[in-house]
Amino acid sequence: MSRIGKKPIALPAGVDFAVSNQNVVTVTGKLGKLEQKVSKLLKIEVVDNQIIVSCLNNSREANAAHGLYRTLIANMVEGVTNGFTKNLIINGVGYKVFDKNGAIEFKIGYSHPVLFTAPEGITLSCPTATEVKVFGFDKQKVGQVAANIRAIQPVEPYHAYGIRYSDEVVIRKEGKTAAKK
Repeated sequence: MSRIGKKPIALPAGVDFAVSNQNVVTVTGKLGKLEQKVSKLLKIEVVDNQIIVSCLNNSREANAAHGLYRTLIANMVEGVTNGFTKNLIINGVGYKVFDKNGAIEFKIGYSHPVLFTAPEGITLSCPTATEVKVFGFDKQKVGQVAANIRAIQPVEPYHAYGIRYSDEVVIRKEGKTAAKK
């Protein structure tokens, strides 16, 4: 059995939780509604405002899915109550970012500005000219949008110019040291 899978998930006030006959978990809260199909090898129930995920048998597949689906359900509950945020930093000479009516415009060394539009359920904001915040209630979607923004201009290792996560460590390379003759 999974150690993570054994932990119960606290169900906060204002969050509705339902499991259908086809093992589809639905979590609804103040920020939105999320659905996730769960393996038939697991049993999900609510006991005393806690969600309990348990295995129906001790097969290898059930044990492998136990911790995974418990974590996915915990992320769904956390997402509809508080949401998730990813912060990105833009670094480079003349690199800037601007809000443009729900979209973000990047000036990052190309001959043209790059416009990035947020998908449904995601909010993009620019607290400063070199910072982007991605907010949403679906953890997977927030991570994917942040990765798509980062892919516009990946960080280069010599000057660390580009778009990176705020907690990302960039390993810098040393430039050429050969003297000209």
